Amino acid sequence: MMVFLPDATIARLQSVANWPEFEGERYAILDQIGRGGMGSVYLAFDARLQREVAIKVSHGVPGADVERRLNEEARILAALEHPGIVPIHDAGRLADGRLFFVMKRIRGATLTDHVQHPSTLSERLGIFERVCDAVNFAHARGVVHRDLKPDNVMIGEFGEVLVMDFGVAQAASASADLDTVLGTRGFMAPEQERGLEVDARADVYSLGAMLAWLIGSHRPPRALHAIAARAMAEDPHERYPTADALAADIARFRAGHAVDAHRESVIERVGRFARTYRVAILLVAAYVVMRAIVAYLRS
Repeated sequence: MMVFLPDATIARLQSVANWPEFEGERYAILDQIGRGGMGSVYLAFDARLQREVAIKVSHGVPGADVERRLNEEARILAALEHPGIVPIHDAGRLADGRLFFVMKRIRGATLTDHVQHPSTLSERLGIFERVCDAVNFAHARGVVHRDLKPDNVMIGEFGEVLVMDFGVAQAASASADLDTVLGTRGFMAPEQERGLEVDARADVYSLGAMLAWLIGSHRPPRALHAIAARAMAEDPHERYPTADALAADIARFRAGHAVDAHRESVIERVGRFARTYRVAILLVAAYVVMRAIVAYLRS
């Protein structure tokens, strides 16, 4: 009697058959949790340290270009010790020739999924500032991410914000990929989309696109739109020079101060002053009204 398995079951069996096998008993694969252009990411248990980890494994034996990229990603992660960047623990090659590296296991949701739940504009901007901080740290160490987007930002269980997937990142010491367009359209700088050499300002453009995406469902003042527009300027020289400068303008906006990206009208300046000092203005107004009432009653 022939038994026909559902397509989903067959696909699952094929996936499990391709799970990596590690020499020794340190890493035990538990599940596949992601798949990208160069490799798949697996949830595993590290028996030596008694903890769950994430392991990225190349698709098959990598060619020279993919091997270079994976090794570069591992070296970049190893050099970027920052609370907003996932640390790497181990790297090597499987018996079948596939490359792997072991990373911290992150529990949480991508920024794309996170904002599906109700959130305030202030909360979203706070997350964005922390993304900028991690990106600025990478830039200070000569690394351009080149694929910043909401799907590559994780919000952890305890509110931690992490920039993920440095698979197409470019280190200053590495040769540029001038013949290949790498990144995600919609978040990619124009010069990057044209296959030109890029620097940190390409990431500033991507951050601007992420900011525009974050504020899309809100109706913020012109100042916030101006910040996103400056970050996404067509000419790299007209953008914020650094991710830190972009974050500083966001911080000024959140604090109720004027921002560098927008020249206020007199009406806007008065409105911003009223919003920033609303409580103090109401207290003074209440005091003036009370004094007027007391003076009237005495007359």
